[in-house]
Amino acid sequence: MNMNSFLETVLTVLLVYYGLKILFKFLKPYLLNYMIKKASKGFGNTFGGGSFQEEKAKKNEEGKITIDPLKTNTKSSTSKVGEYIDFEELD
Repeated sequence: MNMNSFLETVLTVLLVYYGLKILFKFLKPYLLNYMIKKASKGFGNTFGGGSFQEEKAKKNEEGKITIDPLKTNTKSSTSKVGEYIDFEELD
C-alpha cells in the first residue's frame, strides 16, 4: 500500500510537470506578445507617448527636407575617478 501511494504521487508530479511544460510551450508566444505590448506602452508613456517613428512621420512631409540639429553634450566629467595601479605578474 505504501509503495503504491508513492508511485501514484511520483506519476502525478510528473504528469503535472509535463502537462504544464506543454501548456506553456503553446502559451509562451501569446504571453511574450502581451508583455512586449505592455512594456512598449510603458516606455511610450514615459518618453512622451507614442512611438518615435510615428512622431517623426507626422513632422516630416513628403518631399520636404529637414535638418535635425545636433545636441551638444554640456555635461563633462571633471572629477577624478580613481588612480591607476600597475600590477606586476608573479611567476
